Amino acid sequence: MLNDTQCRTAKPKDRPYKLSDDKGLYLEVKPNGTKAWRYRFKLEKDGKLKESVFAIGDYGSAPAGEAVEAAQARRAGGRFTLAEAREERLKARGLVKQGINPAHQRQADKIKRVQQSAITFEAVAREWLTMKDWEDTTKKRRLDMLQRVVFPKIGVLPVKQVTSAHVLDVLQTAHKQNGPSVAAEARRTMGGVFELAIATLRADIDPVHPVRKALPANKTQHKRPLTAEEIGQLLRDLTSHGGRYETIGAFRLMWWTLCRPSESVEAKWSEFDLDKALWKISAERMKKRKEHVIPLPTQAVEMLRAQNGLTGHYEHVFPGRDDRSKPMSVASFRQMLHVLGWAGKFSPHATRTTGSTRLNEMGYHPDWIERQLAHIEPNSVRRTYNHADYLSDRAKMMQKWANMLKDLESGAEPKF
Repeated sequence: MLNDTQCRTAKPKDRPYKLSDDKGLYLEVKPNGTKAWRYRFKLEKDGKLKESVFAIGDYGSAPAGEAVEAAQARRAGGRFTLAEAREERLKARGLVKQGINPAHQRQADKIKRVQQSAITFEAVAREWLTMKDWEDTTKKRRLDMLQRVVFPKIGVLPVKQVTSAHVLDVLQTAHKQNGPSVAAEARRTMGGVFELAIATLRADIDPVHPVRKALPANKTQHKRPLTAEEIGQLLRDLTSHGGRYETIGAFRLMWWTLCRPSESVEAKWSEFDLDKALWKISAERMKKRKEHVIPLPTQAVEMLRAQNGLTGHYEHVFPGRDDRSKPMSVASFRQMLHVLGWAGKFSPHATRTTGSTRLNEMGYHPDWIERQLAHIEPNSVRRTYNHADYLSDRAKMMQKWANMLKDLESGAEPKF
């Protein structure tokens, strides 16, 4: 059997020669000085035993005090000490006993690693998103969150290589920069992606589970209605924001009409008849896939006429900052609220909850309010016979609502 001194001091000759160890392992010394570990074995093929040689790697000595990471890197580079070569021989012999050629197995393992490396977290996340039975607007919002919060951190990593440390970094950064609700959404989303990856044998474990409680629980009541004082303060803070006029305009349109955030930011000029003070949102843009007609208070009409002078030549009323051919993102609202200090206290979706609550307090008919919010009548019989849009009634109601918002913003007592 060989010892390390013999391996280390072996000199090249004019022809390759072998230094035998044990059970098929030998060191081949080549004329160029390369020392290569080889394992000779016999494997049955076509009913006969045939001899083959498995290339383990090159000889390499381990420096004194070599760190574990350095040793792993050395072996990954194909350089093995005598002891390590013997371990590789044992693994190869185990495969031979099973009738497996170790060279073929190594090739199969390499192909598998390449395939796994090609399956990135982003690829699986996009696949997961297409499988969800959600409205297009919901999928778009979730993809927007992934692109802003998750993909920059782990999108290019093979899904199998994402660790709990990676996940925790995503969550902590999201919590700090975007607030607890976004961090919670990122956690749920990553958990869903890994559930799919495990089910399709592209990952072995869910790295989200160990760190799922690492962040404080989200105690924000995002959809609670704002008080009158809070409404006034929010609108005053909005005036002092100094941000993009598209963001402020879309935010105010949402408050004046109580539409959904996505309906506001994705509004198109073709949907508006400012002379008639009407906004017709097409069925494909509505959550319930039914056209929705919204009466516009004078404040909204005035803002839109001014906005038309700025963006009227675009398709969208509020075009995106980087790509003016596309609408702005709902994320712009969240970013603005974060800057204003309202993140964690209010989310854009709470506008509708606030409006519904306050309008009911003001004594307006529940049917008018529900129709303004584009809610579907839950009673199927009543829904069949109730086709009224209450448009003129809603127009008066929403003008009173817009006037009240103006009073609250100015700090005056609202006039009903």
